[in-house]
Order: sequence, then C-alpha cells, then structure tokens
Amino acid sequence: MIELEFVDVPNLNLNFVHKWISEVLKNENKQEGIISLVFGSDDWLLAKNVEFLQHDFYTDIITFDYCEGDFVSGDLLISVDRVNDNANIFNVSRETELNRVIIHGILHLCGYGDKSDLEIDIMRSKEDYYLSLL
Repeated sequence: MIELEFVDVPNLNLNFVHKWISEVLKNENKQEGIISLVFGSDDWLLAKNVEFLQHDFYTDIITFDYCEGDFVSGDLLISVDRVNDNANIFNVSRETELNRVIIHGILHLCGYGDKSDLEIDIMRSKEDYYLSLL
C-alpha cells in the first residue's frame, strides 16, 4: 500500500538553504553528500519515531545518518506541526524555528550529539552561531 500525505510545507528558498548548509559543512570541514529534507505532520513523524526508534512521542526532527568519512549524507524528517508549535512557544518566527531544526539535523550529521548537558550546550552554541550567519 502507498500512503501519501500532503502538509503545508514551509515556503523555503531551496537555493539559499543549500548555500547555507554548504557553508556550514565547509566550516565543519565536511564534504557535501546527499542530504534530503522531508516534511510531514506530527502524526507522520510520530509513526516514523515509533517505527524506527521505538520512541512513542512527538518530535520536531528525526535525522537518519548515512555519512561516510567526511562525506555528510542523510535524511532529515521534519514535522511542520512541531516547527509551528515551537515557534509559538519560543516566540520566534516560523522561518527561524525551521532553520534551527534544519541546522540541528545537519549538526547531527556532522557528528554532534545532544544526549548529555555538555553535548546540548555545544549543539545550542553551534545552532546559534550558524543561525547568526543567515
């Protein structure tokens, strides 16, 4: 069975996002591989979270890492619903929150984690730095 679901995908300037990600990878001394951004709803991403990670909770992004050496490749699965809700919660624009989620996934592909307090501090610092380049 094939299931198709269409959601309100953010209005992204793909060329701009590509240039930005390329600059981030260059700054991280990484090579650009194939990176896919896939947008869906909360329910869609929850199903993926349960299926692949056995996590039964909503999230804004799931990052699948296919990196080999310094070549960064992966799939970033993003919940548009979570991005919208988090933008409201944190009182930032939808675009700002979407950019934060995208760069969060890219940083995971570059090898950064977010499990310990130290990792979270480093991740937030990197996110803030790369967001400042926009």
